[in-house]
Amino acid sequence: MNYHQLTHANLEKLTYAYLGDWIRRQQAAVDAGEAGSDARLQAAKQLQARLKFILDGEPPFDIFVRWKPLSKQAIGWHPDLNDGVRMNIRPFLAQDLPGGKKGAGILRTKPNIKWEKDRGKEPVRDKAEYPWFWGWDGVAQDFAGVGKEPDGNRWNDCHYSSAAKKAARGSPK
Repeated sequence: MNYHQLTHANLEKLTYAYLGDWIRRQQAAVDAGEAGSDARLQAAKQLQARLKFILDGEPPFDIFVRWKPLSKQAIGWHPDLNDGVRMNIRPFLAQDLPGGKKGAGILRTKPNIKWEKDRGKEPVRDKAEYPWFWGWDGVAQDFAGVGKEPDGNRWNDCHYSSAAKKAARGSPK
């Protein structure tokens, strides 16, 4: 599947229809005693579990876009193609699958992506909408911001839970 076609609906189709069919075929092969089918079945189940986490969008499988306010951050896998590949691919690289290449997440190869903060400084923005500009420690999830002045650092690897994003939107949990 091409990246520009990877929408929420297509990822659901990939996770449940295509991969679900593959899992059923591998289960039938395991039941028939085919050699190697048990390893393929286990790998497919692990991949499906990881794709379900990405669809849910809970940290570390969430999409974070530094220049969007917290109330506009995607909840679950609902990427905005205008945000760029680096922002939207992060959930797929969050954790490696067993037996895969180190740092590649669920992908075949690890892309050359820099996650550290970008050069330059951000303009002063509202602390409630952009708390990561107010002295993020580089680790905390659902960071609310500290300090009286923004540090302006361009962090890219923050994580906010769906509950925090909904609270910023004023939606019920």
